[in-house]
Amino acid sequence: MIDAYEDPGTPDVRGGWHYLGWLVLRQQARSLVGALLGSTWMVLMAAQPYLMARAVDDGLLPGRTGVLAGWAGVMLVVGALNAWVSIMRHRTMTRVRMDANFRTVKLVVEHAARLGAALPRRAGAGEVVTIGVGDVQTIATALTVVGPGVGSLVVYVVVAGVLLSISAPIAAVVLLGVPVIGLLTGPLTVRLQGAESEYRERQGVLAARIGDLAGGLRVLNGFGGKGLFADAFRRDSQRLRAQGYRVGAVASWVQALGMGVPTLFLAVVTWLAARQAAEGGISIGELVSVYGYVAVLIVPVAFFIELTYQLNRGVVAARRVVALLRLEPEPDEGSLPAPDGPAELRDPASGVRVPAGRLVALTAARPAETAAVVDRLGRYGATDATWGGVRLDAVPLAEVRSRILVADNEADLFAGPLREMVAAAEPAGGAALRRAVYAAAAEDVVRGLPEGPDSAVAGQGRSLSGGQRQRIRLVRALLADPEVLLAVEPTSALDAHTEATVAERLREAREGRTTVLTSTSPLVLDRADTVLFLVDGKVAASGPHRRLLAEEPGYRALVARDVEDGGTTEDTEDTKDTKDTEEAVR
Repeated sequence: MIDAYEDPGTPDVRGGWHYLGWLVLRQQARSLVGALLGSTWMVLMAAQPYLMARAVDDGLLPGRTGVLAGWAGVMLVVGALNAWVSIMRHRTMTRVRMDANFRTVKLVVEHAARLGAALPRRAGAGEVVTIGVGDVQTIATALTVVGPGVGSLVVYVVVAGVLLSISAPIAAVVLLGVPVIGLLTGPLTVRLQGAESEYRERQGVLAARIGDLAGGLRVLNGFGGKGLFADAFRRDSQRLRAQGYRVGAVASWVQALGMGVPTLFLAVVTWLAARQAAEGGISIGELVSVYGYVAVLIVPVAFFIELTYQLNRGVVAARRVVALLRLEPEPDEGSLPAPDGPAELRDPASGVRVPAGRLVALTAARPAETAAVVDRLGRYGATDATWGGVRLDAVPLAEVRSRILVADNEADLFAGPLREMVAAAEPAGGAALRRAVYAAAAEDVVRGLPEGPDSAVAGQGRSLSGGQRQRIRLVRALLADPEVLLAVEPTSALDAHTEATVAERLREAREGRTTVLTSTSPLVLDRADTVLFLVDGKVAASGPHRRLLAEEPGYRALVARDVEDGGTTEDTEDTKDTKDTEEAVR
């Protein structure tokens, strides 16, 4: 089974069938063992009717009790052996399925990491969630065909050959029976594949909308759009439910045929064998064996139908995984060397200039304007920004990512111990962690956890308040210790006292290193070396906070409005978190 640190290999992304085949080939030895054990298991099941026929014909005669006991003993040994084979087959196939599961998860996670910031623009969050919670398991289940699937084919051929030696008409019915079953179930499985594909697509869209609803609840409440969004979500849910019923209807017919048709098949063959036994064409023992053979065949025939169903579902799921794996990361065609040391960042589109080693604040009435500048300076999307006179998109992306860090105030927080949650490329050492926690004014957060930095924190920091999450994100950014830090609204959820503390300590922690903050808080702006005031996405004024406050009416109005809104002077961190909680509950 694949190890967590093992290379999963290069997947075949030409299509769903190719991907399933690649998963089998990645574990050839185990797949062959599974096929061998599956075949042995079913052939030994088919051997029991033959042994029973010998016991009836050779042992049910006066004075031949020893022969009967001998055949009974052989049946017991074969049954015990087959029980052991069945256990080993199940273990092997479990490993086959788990390998496919873990390998697919590893591929998806690694590829998502390679896509990085390009992932949200290329695939919806609901699509990725649907792959993780459903498609991976469906793909793994489809690989059951490797074991029982191969065994079903082998035992079918073996039983047909044995029946041919007993009765040609019965053998003909057996040989023709499975193709007839295929004709009956084939159209249904094709229809199921189409219905399943549509259902999966709708499921991905709905999952994305759930994420949008959770993330935008506060905004929706603000302009009264919660009810409208809820109505749209309800309609989408009803459509998904209706599509699920259609999938279930087709699947129920497939499964019903999988149980009913083999039973009817058994009845027809048994009737033919009974007629021949009555006419003296076959012996009583052969009649018993025919019944046993066909009863055994119910298992592989049912497997054929079930595997067709699972393979069709698996192909649909594999196509979704392949579609994600085909997405290409941002092109990294840069070949020019990055600056040897700290250098000026410049964004021609806005006129923003960030001198090396300085603390610069960007402020605007519309936060989207400053966020757009940060995206260009961090090379997230198209940009003509320069770094030390070199176009940023001409520098290798890996070099940019290693030296320039964009810290978003809504960045994901992964579940686990706090120490691991904030770790950068290397595990966080005690001294470095304490410095970062101090700079982010997060000492109270760590003290409030039962085991300090080794305490487990829920995914996305759900066990923390909004202000605590924001400071933990800042701790993570400071631990990374980038040459250039671009922080988006790093204190927007904090009360005035904590915000002032963070602003002062952040300046000290980043002394001599290039730092850009976006904010409208006067407590943050007052600590910056330079404030750049943007209007309509362009720099309208620049200089120290207090000078702009005295000379720029537009800047003064923006900062005064921020104070009047209570964003930094009236609301405490606890009050904001309480409001967030109340809105989420409503």
